Amino acid sequence: MNTEEGKPLQQALATHCLCLVIHAPDDLRVDAREVEPPGPGQVQVQVGFGGICGSDLHYFHQGGFGTVRIKRPMALGHEVAGTVVAVAEGVTRVRVGDRVAINPSRPCTRCRYCLEGLPNQCLDMRFYGSAMRDPHVEGAFRTLLTCDAVQCEPVAAHVPLQHAALAEPFSVALHGVSRAGPLLGRRVLVSGCGPIGALSIAAARVHGAAEITAVDLTDETLAVARAMGAQHTINVAADPSWTQRYSADKGTFDVMLECSGAERALRAGLDVMRPRGTVVQLGLGGDVSLPQNVVVAKELTVCGSFRFHAEFALAVQLINEGRVDMRPMVTGAFPLARAREAFELASDRRRAMKVLLDFEAAGA
Repeated sequence: MNTEEGKPLQQALATHCLCLVIHAPDDLRVDAREVEPPGPGQVQVQVGFGGICGSDLHYFHQGGFGTVRIKRPMALGHEVAGTVVAVAEGVTRVRVGDRVAINPSRPCTRCRYCLEGLPNQCLDMRFYGSAMRDPHVEGAFRTLLTCDAVQCEPVAAHVPLQHAALAEPFSVALHGVSRAGPLLGRRVLVSGCGPIGALSIAAARVHGAAEITAVDLTDETLAVARAMGAQHTINVAADPSWTQRYSADKGTFDVMLECSGAERALRAGLDVMRPRGTVVQLGLGGDVSLPQNVVVAKELTVCGSFRFHAEFALAVQLINEGRVDMRPMVTGAFPLARAREAFELASDRRRAMKVLLDFEAAGA
């Protein structure tokens, strides 16, 4: 294995990096860890920026979510982009110096679901920054990351790495939209305008939705929803009777992208759906009670959406081509030394949409 300068790869690479590690709830630390040199088919990436996800916040505040809990210290993060600093011999997908977004999803490619073309349902999935497995899958919030070359999607020179780091949540939104079927000419309701909801608006626009209405509880998130392409926004806290205007003649919307995970939001959305409409559930919450009479009488299709696969490459392509403007999504970026401040800001829905960590900044 050689670098472009012809020096042995192992001699050219750093042996340690800084990682953002969760040790216990509210116990976030910057730890030094060893860096593995790239093996066959791998590259090493200097991480530039990483987006803080809802799952990262759950680990930070509660030590996990549902039945998933951290059992030992784990590096967080799965929304990252950076620059390739080394490649193993034979790697041609990317070169040293390439700027890339990194797909955090690593399906096994061998289980029944991978072979059936459903890699997002992989039985042996390894997803960065996840405590679902034991030992945990370490995350990508680190200054240097060794990964498979196939995880890297090249980022255009004009695209800020801050925007490229949002390819992963955008992929989630694109997969959700794909579960809804064709959107060309359809009226779409997006319920819940956090990062996934706001990016679902952008995804629906790309797929040809004729009209997008976004609903949420705060004016701040709805402002971002408008910036991402929603023609109409409704603050349901200030306008609790909003469904009455959209439920006449059995409903208004052809598709609902439910991104809040709240039972009340889902029920309200069902009231304003047109017969034979499609409801896609992206938001995660607890168990909910579904009004079967409404689903049956309107002949609604209700389906779930989980992670993504092929959509990651599409997300990067759309960002590269400028077909989606990620600027409204970015609240700010913090150096690794101010990670706690970044996580506290990201936890405030009124002040933050997507908060990033800047691994290139002074103090990182």
